[in-house]
Amino acid sequence: MEVFSNLFNDLTGWLTIGILVFMISMMAYLANMIIKKSKGDGS
Repeated sequence: MEVFSNLFNDLTGWLTIGILVFMISMMAYLANMIIKKSKGDGS
């Protein structure tokens, strides 16, 4: 268990960065879909 806790502590920073990057990419993807939909409705 001690090795697992040490590994988790070492990976916590990378895990946080991964979650932030994932959230930003998902928001950009959703925004892109909304923009495409609004453009489609406009034309």
